[in-house]
Amino acid sequence: MSTQFRPPNMALTTVGLSLATFMQVLDTTIANVSLPTIAGNLGVSVNQSTWVITSFAVSMAISLPLTGFLTRRFGEVKMFIWSTLLFSLASFLCGIAQSMGMLILFRAIQGAVAGPMYPVTQALLISIYPPAKRGMALALLAMVTVVAPIAGPILGGWITDNYSWPWIFFINVPIGIFASFVIGAQMKERKDVTTRPKMDYVGLITLIIGVGALQIVLDKGNDEDWFNSTFIVVTSIVALLGILVFLIWELTDKEPIVDLRLFRHRNFRMGTLSLVLAYAAFFAIGLLVPQWMQRNLGYTSTWAGFASAPLGILPVLLTFVVGKYSTRFDLRLVASISFLVMGTTSFLRSDFFLDIDFMHIAGVQLLQGLGVALFFMPVTTILLSDLQPHEIAAGGGLATFLRTLGASFSASLTTFMWDRRAVVHHAHLSEHITPYDPTATQALGQLGGGDTQTAAAVVNQMITQQAYQISFNEVFHVLGWIFVSLVAVVWMTRPPFTAKAGPAAGGGH
Repeated sequence: MSTQFRPPNMALTTVGLSLATFMQVLDTTIANVSLPTIAGNLGVSVNQSTWVITSFAVSMAISLPLTGFLTRRFGEVKMFIWSTLLFSLASFLCGIAQSMGMLILFRAIQGAVAGPMYPVTQALLISIYPPAKRGMALALLAMVTVVAPIAGPILGGWITDNYSWPWIFFINVPIGIFASFVIGAQMKERKDVTTRPKMDYVGLITLIIGVGALQIVLDKGNDEDWFNSTFIVVTSIVALLGILVFLIWELTDKEPIVDLRLFRHRNFRMGTLSLVLAYAAFFAIGLLVPQWMQRNLGYTSTWAGFASAPLGILPVLLTFVVGKYSTRFDLRLVASISFLVMGTTSFLRSDFFLDIDFMHIAGVQLLQGLGVALFFMPVTTILLSDLQPHEIAAGGGLATFLRTLGASFSASLTTFMWDRRAVVHHAHLSEHITPYDPTATQALGQLGGGDTQTAAAVVNQMITQQAYQISFNEVFHVLGWIFVSLVAVVWMTRPPFTAKAGPAAGGGH
């Protein structure tokens, strides 16, 4: 019986793997705040510049579920090194792009090579750590996943304001080269078991068409007014047909490019459902809270970032505690506490009001950090626990793909619901303010100093703010109940919850 592979320097290997993941996750949000500057420099509208985000998201969504196929073909270590190096190269090309077309193309390439990085890192960490310390490794990766999206907009804004926007991409180059060099040196003796699986062209083409079109619909739906737009209607039909053909083909093909049969495992099935729904709700919070602070409270993007940032404090402080001690408890209990904490913070936000102070917002963000600290590691361990060693990378890729897709659905739906419910509340609040209501007429006269048009504009602005506030509170009430309901879902999984080492851990199958 062969022994499990250990790199010469575990700490350095872990740093290399974590840095690459941090860089990749950071890039999902770092460009968001820089879009107006990028649009101005490249001479396009801000609306056109959003394709910088969409192209990355679409390519990553397509490549994520291909992780299992690619690691079987090339091996996990080679996949990590080449993905990271190509990500660095694509980042450099993004930085030197001279037109919006070039930037969108290079962002698409960057997204395509970014897809496998997180699940492969996950599989490599599990393979090099002994069973007793795998929880610690997954907790560290979870912390990186939480902190990077928070740091992205703050770092992106600071770099754009103090240097120039290309540097949000250039900073990836030395990090990527360092991480690739470290992993190449530390894991050169690791023997990856590779095969030459048949290329499933039908699965690949239908995946690209179906998932690519769906991601475009979710990213562009709000901007295009959803199904009032011919573009969205046509793209939705293409997405539906592409995904239907993809699902039917992959479930009947002998060698599918995406192994949907992984859902035969109970823990993977229910664990992935918990991950996708909880992450979608968590993503909605991360999207709505900063927007609400800027739209309703008048915060700048920097101050909205500062008020959101306490979310990352407890995940950083508690990472090693969660990793070391949570496996002594039933992981379903740990995940349940996480869902209840995040549900509680959502209910607290459903009572927010326009005069709320900075410390109150930051305090609720800090409390939510406890829920986040207890979320990723237990749920990830549960969903990977009943997969076979050679299925870990594929399972990680599929779960991460569905998590990413869930976040896209969440972003579109919550923004849509917030806007639409605000319109409804605006109509309800303003229906009594008419020239025929003497109380309203008197109030308008006093507000505008006799100028009723000025007064009407002031009142309309106040009503709009209140309407968005009521809508915000409603959305968070729903998010709270989603988190609470997930407690029942996670208890449908069954112990033992021990993530198995990857295929090369013992030198082979």
